[in-house]
Amino acid sequence: MLARKSIIPEEYVLARIAAENLRKPRIRDRPRKARFIAKNGACNLAHKNIREQGRFLQDIFTTLVDLKWRHTLVIFTMSFLCSWLLFAMMWWLVAFAHGDMDPSTENPSNSTKWTPCVTCVRSFTSAFLFSIEVQVTIGFGGRMMTEECPLAITVLILQNIVGLIINAVMLGCIFMKTAQAHRRAETLIFSRQAVIAVRNGKLCFMFRVGDLRKSMIISASVRIQVVRKTMTPEGEVIPIHQVDIPVDNPIESNNIFLVAPLIICHVIDKRSPLYDISASDLALQDLELIVILEGVVETTGITTQARTSYVAEEILWGHRFVPIVTEEEGVYAVDYSKFGNTIKVAAPRCSARELDEKPSILIQTLQKSELSHQNSLRKRNSMRRNNSIRRSNSMRRTNSSLIVPKVQFITPEGSQSASET
Repeated sequence: MLARKSIIPEEYVLARIAAENLRKPRIRDRPRKARFIAKNGACNLAHKNIREQGRFLQDIFTTLVDLKWRHTLVIFTMSFLCSWLLFAMMWWLVAFAHGDMDPSTENPSNSTKWTPCVTCVRSFTSAFLFSIEVQVTIGFGGRMMTEECPLAITVLILQNIVGLIINAVMLGCIFMKTAQAHRRAETLIFSRQAVIAVRNGKLCFMFRVGDLRKSMIISASVRIQVVRKTMTPEGEVIPIHQVDIPVDNPIESNNIFLVAPLIICHVIDKRSPLYDISASDLALQDLELIVILEGVVETTGITTQARTSYVAEEILWGHRFVPIVTEEEGVYAVDYSKFGNTIKVAAPRCSARELDEKPSILIQTLQKSELSHQNSLRKRNSMRRNNSIRRSNSMRRTNSSLIVPKVQFITPEGSQSASET
């Protein structure tokens, strides 16, 4: 380190770093707005200061289903343990009140035979084991109840009823958590980015959706909403203003046949919130487009919903999705490696309103793209010709260098003969 410091003076290093920092312009990025819906479909919303917590206990089953797995498993375990301990205490009290805990009753001196309420229950541990045997109907055979105590029969009936209720609630909760609809939505995918391009002479907002499973989604429908911060003429600020936008679908029921990945299209017309937005204005817009796909799972019959969102930074202007469905040996094959790939195409940079007012903009844009395409083809052809000419010239030079020169031989008679070797 000392040698390096002696080679490069410190003043020169500082001056060079300062000059590099001056050359690079400092651009402060615009603070990113919080998303209302994350890319994986989760709702980015935090509930605070909820005073009426008792409403969650009124719908205890839904509350248990909505809990996390670790909390559900803890409640599942503690519910059984608490019930076993509670009834173990009750069985111990029954045996204690009847006198089964008295050591003299174990080996009676008189001829009268002692009949306990529950055989082989002499301590709290044995009462706990008997409680487990009753509730889970194991019955090892060492402990059993007699007809000596009517109270013990009542406790047996009560424990069976409570055990059935706990089994029904907790097993139903576990089943509902494993068969939740959002699990099926994990295999419904959306393109990472959306595009805006010209389709049928109109600017369109498009994205791609696909299903990874072979089991289909029945009656699948797609909805698009725009969430943005707006202000009313009265001065009221609406932080989350939701506006539905139509989806271009030739089917009147708005259902899609999601057997293969589809490109969902929204025509930007007068009804669209994107009608006055141009390519230069898109990056400055504070909006979020939420996509909701709903349908019925074919195998279970449960309604599922998949969600995602696109902000302004994730919308590509003048791009189009590449085709991914091909026919191979009589079978339609889908290449999911190109699911989100796009290509750049000709599209006017103006808004849809300007395009409707001046249709010539689209014609000029298409003509320019056609001219640029032809120029690029000409350049490629000229480059290929030049390369071929250069190769032919180089080949001629190499061939000429390999030709053997002619040699003349003079005979004694003075005649000349030329021969080539």
